[in-house]
Amino acid sequence: DSQIGAALGLIHQSPELDWTVQSLAARVAMSRSAFASRFARLVGEPPLAYVTRWRMQKAAGLLRQSSATLAEIAERVGYDSEAAFSKAFKRAVGSAPGAYRRAAKATVIAAAAA
Repeated sequence: DSQIGAALGLIHQSPELDWTVQSLAARVAMSRSAFASRFARLVGEPPLAYVTRWRMQKAAGLLRQSSATLAEIAERVGYDSEAAFSKAFKRAVGSAPGAYRRAAKATVIAAAAA
């Protein structure tokens, strides 16, 4: 589906933007309700749930692979504050961002030593 594909591209390219169902629908020339329904049917989850999941996946990658601060990562994935990002990350991933980063680094060190 070209319109839903375009919306996914927008989310992936700019997760930091303040996406709403209305703004995504407008960008792909659909009504809000038709967009939300088609997105959920094709993707398997509502648009904003997908946005959150993508932001957390991107944040997890940044925590594992970069030395960016939590505030910088929060900004890159669309959160206005480190606290809001930390709360959302913990809810989605099950651990705080700092603990996630430390565990990821410990795994890399253990793998290198093996």
